[in-house]
Amino acid sequence: MPYVLATTLLTLACLFAGYWIGSQIGVRAALAGALLGLLLAGGMLGLDRRLRRIPLRRLLGSCLGLMIALILARLIMGFLASFFPDPTLTPPVFFLFSVLLGYLGLMLGGGKTDEWARFFDSRSLPFSFSGSLNRYLLDTSVIIDGRIADICETGFVQGTLIIPQFVLQELHHIADSADSLKKTRGRRGLGVIEKIQNQPDLKVQIVDRNPPKDNVDAKLVDLALELNGTIFTNDFNLNKVAELQGVRVINLNNLANALKPAVLPGEILAVQIIREGKTPGQGIAYLDDGTMVVVENARKYIGQNKDVLVTSVLQTGTGRMIFTEVKN
Repeated sequence: MPYVLATTLLTLACLFAGYWIGSQIGVRAALAGALLGLLLAGGMLGLDRRLRRIPLRRLLGSCLGLMIALILARLIMGFLASFFPDPTLTPPVFFLFSVLLGYLGLMLGGGKTDEWARFFDSRSLPFSFSGSLNRYLLDTSVIIDGRIADICETGFVQGTLIIPQFVLQELHHIADSADSLKKTRGRRGLGVIEKIQNQPDLKVQIVDRNPPKDNVDAKLVDLALELNGTIFTNDFNLNKVAELQGVRVINLNNLANALKPAVLPGEILAVQIIREGKTPGQGIAYLDDGTMVVVENARKYIGQNKDVLVTSVLQTGTGRMIFTEVKN
């Protein structure tokens, strides 16, 4: 509502200003001025929408870079004026230097905000930028999964873990479900949050913001855009939606697959054949990390430990499958 009111006031102000300035010349000029006022309001609103999508720290960095560039252009012009005292050359040359250096200042200031923040943090100043650099938003699925707590214990997560209030409410709703399986999952998620909060070297923040969207995933994406944060998830659909909107995503399943040891065709693995496969004669085994191993012609070896030879490796969106045969 405040944004709609501000937009309406800006449009009316530009319309009135254009009409009033044009009316000083004539009736036709007043109409033309009103039209120009509407165009100006539309341009300012379009600029406002673009600026709202840019993180605050990038805007501040760009402004700081522009200010430094303009001061530098002024100093250069003062130095050149002592060698070329022609007053007719000063304005265009100063304008040229201001445009070139101003552009460089805007680009470098906006693109190097993370490096400046790390520099100030390394100087042990009384304030810190690190909280704005690494913000990780947790979704419901990754909390219930539980592996995020183990990752945090290793010290790989540097920054602030953010748990939105609407995610916490969804977990409470799942924990209060009449379905015993859902209740167990919800309670496990609440236990994971408590485990994360008890870690001494990790900052956890519960944010009470509720973007006006229909579902939790859309709210999470909007909040990540607003906070310039990264989403931790293992939900494939949320991963794709967030990436389409320019939000950084860490998919826990992709991370787990990337950390699995590489297995190449020709290698020999020691496995235990556990059960029969889908194809007649196949046996199924698993590695310690949970990777499925399909063993050809191994039905008769179910329950036995065997050395198998890797023939091929299949990488899928949900994981990895290794196809092998019993070593003679």
